[in-house]
Amino acid sequence: MVHNFNAGPSILPKTVFEQASQAVLDYNNTGLSILEIGHRTSTFQSIMDEARALVKELMQLSDNHEVLFLHGGASTQFMQVPMNLLDDKKTSAYADTGVWGQKAVKEAKLFGNVEVVCTGKESNYTVIPKDFAIPNDAAYFHITTNNTIYGSQWQKIPKVSIPLVGDMSSDIFSRVIDFNSFDLIYAGAQKNMGPAGVNLVVVNKNILGKIKRPIPTIMDYRNHIKDGSMLNTPPVFAVYVCMLTLRWLKELGGVAAIEKKNNEKAALLYNEIDRNPLFTGTVAKEDRSKMNVCFVMQDPALEEKFLAFVKELQIIGIKGHRLVGGFRASLYNALPISSVQVLVDAMKSFAQQHA
Repeated sequence: MVHNFNAGPSILPKTVFEQASQAVLDYNNTGLSILEIGHRTSTFQSIMDEARALVKELMQLSDNHEVLFLHGGASTQFMQVPMNLLDDKKTSAYADTGVWGQKAVKEAKLFGNVEVVCTGKESNYTVIPKDFAIPNDAAYFHITTNNTIYGSQWQKIPKVSIPLVGDMSSDIFSRVIDFNSFDLIYAGAQKNMGPAGVNLVVVNKNILGKIKRPIPTIMDYRNHIKDGSMLNTPPVFAVYVCMLTLRWLKELGGVAAIEKKNNEKAALLYNEIDRNPLFTGTVAKEDRSKMNVCFVMQDPALEEKFLAFVKELQIIGIKGHRLVGGFRASLYNALPISSVQVLVDAMKSFAQQHA
């Protein structure tokens, strides 16, 4: 068995792969592959309707929040958010907690003023900023809820009096939060939700239509809402796999049930990191991510040996991001705790050999 700790595209439930592979050959005994059914047919419309309904149910969204499945990853949303919400007479507020926050800031500056109200740069993004002020007249406040590269996570979502925007690409559906406290959420699918190629957007329709700038048709959220995510040909297969994954999550017991499992996985691995003399965590304990566990070795000379050691055990994807080095184990929803136990046992065994 391969133990998949890749940061994304990442592990998905085996049952989802089985259903999706059958659908590629023959979707629901139609004689057609899911890859060739028309997106304007009732067959696909039922898939899109169920996917959107499952998002609303799992997030317990209000009637004001619309669910969209769009092309492009989170990187497209870096520009689409300010294009829809920020004009050149207003200022937007951003939290800089890593590479993805920085990229979002860069794109927002093309459309209006940006104030970076807090940054974790001085700590090399190992701490989530705690004390900062947000201008009351800002157009919105943007945060990246989880940072895949550095392994930090907002454990407490800020309460603000202006629209709150969240990039949840790497921790969507992983824990119970008040999703309605966000006016706009976006997330690339390729972590907890489905394959690469589709992007989830949840938007409070009441925040739209307040800027005077002309917006290209395909970039205007209102047009996608009006057409039910069918403004242009959607990524049919990616939406279908998302629907299957959301079904799987609902059958498991929903977000609360998966949060419990995720907490157990994270506790198991972090406890070993803190106990094992060869390893050390890189993020402040109160800000540690439950999705992306980042750590290093006390002796960097052993890192390549450890990677070779775990490869023999079919543990893959734990090499850290090139910007930070070390190790990163991603514990997304579909990863079983048994795989985390294999990694923990490997760490123990390696320490015994190199004590």
